[in-house]
Amino acid sequence: MSDNVIRPFQDKDGKRIGYHIWCEGCEEYHGIWVYNSNSYNGAKWTFNEDMIKPTFSPSLLVRSGHYQEDHKGGCWCDYNKKNPDKKAPFKCGVCHSFIRNGQIQYLNDCTHKLAGQTIDLKPDPND
Repeated sequence: MSDNVIRPFQDKDGKRIGYHIWCEGCEEYHGIWVYNSNSYNGAKWTFNEDMIKPTFSPSLLVRSGHYQEDHKGGCWCDYNKKNPDKKAPFKCGVCHSFIRNGQIQYLNDCTHKLAGQTIDLKPDPND
């Protein structure tokens, strides 16, 4: 198992474009585009090139479901209400954080249990 707390990802041609972090609050990966701009909204971050104690800037804001700015009706909350025995693999939420020196500072606008807390980034639990 590696000590790295981030994992690189590539474009379709195999060129590194950014990194994934495991988010303990959302219990899923978040992508951070460093070498190319994000195709969704053009976002791009700076990175200190440290795989063990990374710092990315600016903050990372991830919105899903009805929290997305371009949301147009229907969401995972609605799906789950209609299908209580077959929960969606996704959920609606906000995760807003600063990633500095190997720690993730979850801001108070997060909708998950770690809002307002700062914790160490952990290596990928799936490694």
